[in-house]
Amino acid sequence: MSLHIEAKLGEISDKILLPGDPLRAKWIAETFLEDTVCYNKQRGMLGYTGMYKGHRVSVQGTGMGLPSFQIYAHELINDYGVKRLIRVGSAGAYQSHVKINDLILPMAASTDSSINRRRFGAADYAPTVSFSLFNKAVKRLEAEHKTFHAGNILSTDIFYDQNPEYFRKWAAYNVLGVEMETAALYTFGNRFNVETLSILTVSDSLITKESMSAKDREQSLNAMVILALDTIIEEA
Repeated sequence: MSLHIEAKLGEISDKILLPGDPLRAKWIAETFLEDTVCYNKQRGMLGYTGMYKGHRVSVQGTGMGLPSFQIYAHELINDYGVKRLIRVGSAGAYQSHVKINDLILPMAASTDSSINRRRFGAADYAPTVSFSLFNKAVKRLEAEHKTFHAGNILSTDIFYDQNPEYFRKWAAYNVLGVEMETAALYTFGNRFNVETLSILTVSDSLITKESMSAKDREQSLNAMVILALDTIIEEA
């Protein structure tokens, strides 16, 4: 048991999917995993372990934002020995060619958070993906001739920005979209030498103002979840 996760040692797989929404974790477990066991209800942040294609996989809600995400990622890695972590989440598009329901595979994560500035002083650290997991996911998508986008995304601290044009300076540097956790995931992947990947479904567009419903955000993300599960169980 860690400070924020009530699971006993051995109840969490070394391969885990990380949605922000705990209800999405519940949906993933009930929809895609077999023989599932709920190992965490503390603070309502649901976590499950089950079987997928003969492999033991866990799924854990992390909450919204870099601070909440870092708490769960840190404990999963350091207290429970998790070695592969894939974030499955939503993102807002910053580019006109990035459409609703498209997949984004971030190669790097820019951020307006001060968390890494606190770690590195005045220096800017560039959190990057684990190539091994990224390459596996890309090969799967290419083999199935599926559209996806790979590049830089923004992990922001602010969901409701008072400046509606804030995104344009990031878009001008070809940042694909915005979310709130990937910079923390990739930072920890490199810090603790574990494999990390973020897979994002575009839920809304700051260009067209289109948006998924809350229900669709929770449940209609099958392609992303299947890609994440198939990628996380694939061996070298």
